[in-house]
Amino acid sequence: MLSLVKKEWFLVGMLVAIGLAVLFPMAGASHGPLHLDQVTQWGIAFVFLLHGVSLSPRDVRKGLSSWRLHLFIQSATFVIYPLIWVLLGHWFEQLLPQALAFGFCFLLILPSTISSSVAMTAIAGGNVPGAIFNASLSSVLGIFLTPLFVQLFMSVTGGHIDIGRTVGHIAVLLLLPMVVGQLIRPFIGEWLTQYKTITSKLDKLVILLIVYNAFCDSVVRGIWHDFDLVTLFTVIVLCLLILLFMIGLLIVLAKFLGFELADQSAGLFCGTKKTLAAGIPMAKAIFGASPMLGMLLLPIMIYHPLQIFICAVLANKLAAKNKNTL
Repeated sequence: MLSLVKKEWFLVGMLVAIGLAVLFPMAGASHGPLHLDQVTQWGIAFVFLLHGVSLSPRDVRKGLSSWRLHLFIQSATFVIYPLIWVLLGHWFEQLLPQALAFGFCFLLILPSTISSSVAMTAIAGGNVPGAIFNASLSSVLGIFLTPLFVQLFMSVTGGHIDIGRTVGHIAVLLLLPMVVGQLIRPFIGEWLTQYKTITSKLDKLVILLIVYNAFCDSVVRGIWHDFDLVTLFTVIVLCLLILLFMIGLLIVLAKFLGFELADQSAGLFCGTKKTLAAGIPMAKAIFGASPMLGMLLLPIMIYHPLQIFICAVLANKLAAKNKNTL
């Protein structure tokens, strides 16, 4: 049991953060005694600085040539996923509380992950340079496209955000630190590599603080009064259905388009993932201390472990298939 908790400490940490928010909501609320709304802003910038340092330009350049794969993955992330909301968004709003329904909208318009997409592609024996390029490209495009989608879909439901201010804020919070990280990479890149086990945990710790802060705000504002286990079960089922639908669709499309097995793996694992690491900071930047933030984050928090588990199973099956074809 202890070894399982140690291995899955991040998922356990999210549950603990939610529990602490229920027990001690005032401590972690925005403008509360811990000032987590300010602490997390600096934490996010620092984490993306480290991402910029760790991103190898050489690996990105290796993946530039596979333009059909790039188009396939980015279309899955920023066209097919948002289309699910366009087609079913009204149904989501009827089925779920509005904040939770919009949490699914936010999930569907997020960029892909970087680390787990590349890791799964590598396990499956796929096109790793292509995965690195597309996961990195998706993160950069998401800085601009995710707020645009939020503006588009919120205008339908009567909401509004200042799109210029929001994109600018996200660019300063996420993109600028990544650029600075790339600039200082030649000077501290090798040194930071020695402490990779420590730095790799920093982004998760910052996410846990954001989760605690968001759920504290929502508990203080009474957002969860009408939430029950049936609603939670519905969210889990919907996340699972979305993930399985996208996996099946991308497998069929990749084969139909004639991709080699290596590109099929990269397309599958980059095209079906949604980022928790960048998604939560983006939500914080876009919605600030909104009381609906905790409920809005719930779908991506559930989708994240589902995608890790199911894609890990698929990666191992694809790895075995690759060995048999050698």
